[in-house]
Amino acid sequence: MTVLDRLKMELSNQQYFSDEQYTQFLLENKLTATDDYDKSFMYRQMLFAVLDILEAVSNDTDLMMSITTEFTTTSAAAKWLEKRIEQVKDKIASLPDDEEEYSCFSLMYTREDRRNWSPARWGKNRITSADIDEMLDN
Repeated sequence: MTVLDRLKMELSNQQYFSDEQYTQFLLENKLTATDDYDKSFMYRQMLFAVLDILEAVSNDTDLMMSITTEFTTTSAAAKWLEKRIEQVKDKIASLPDDEEEYSCFSLMYTREDRRNWSPARWGKNRITSADIDEMLDN
């Protein structure tokens, strides 16, 4: 299955935009439409593309109402889209980000950029209480 096909499946096969426009959304999220889809490292970026598409649709009420016929009013369609956008955002937030190397506890003790407080910076896999005290003293 290609990335473009998987994107359409995530959008419930609703043709909000043309394939060329979907391809542009994918490119903006660092995905290639013709590549084979691999969930292990493409899912998060694909969800960002879905989010971009849904937000674009929510900004165009004429497009929203011309495609979605199950809603009787524009406000009903807008509420459904808003709910779907929140679901996608929640799904993205629940996915672990492989690029982040920090502990959630280290963020409580700093106002600096969180990437500066990574345990890897201190040559460790975790930060102890003594390490935190040392960091705060510096």
